[in-house]
Amino acid sequence: MENEHFNLSLRRFLKEVGISSQQEVERLVRERDLAGKGQLKVKMVLTAEGTDLHHVVDGKIDLS
Repeated sequence: MENEHFNLSLRRFLKEVGISSQQEVERLVRERDLAGKGQLKVKMVLTAEGTDLHHVVDGKIDLS
């Protein structure tokens, strides 16, 4: 049961990260009129307070 609670909590956090990140990228593209203008280089950094966790994901979003 303990593991199930952890997994649910982690999934809730990741869902919030995914949804809020998508909204922010969409807002940026809209406000700066970037649609159709190549690629947007993005980076997501995950840290956890009190630990040495530092996970980086680099990517590109096609704006066409």
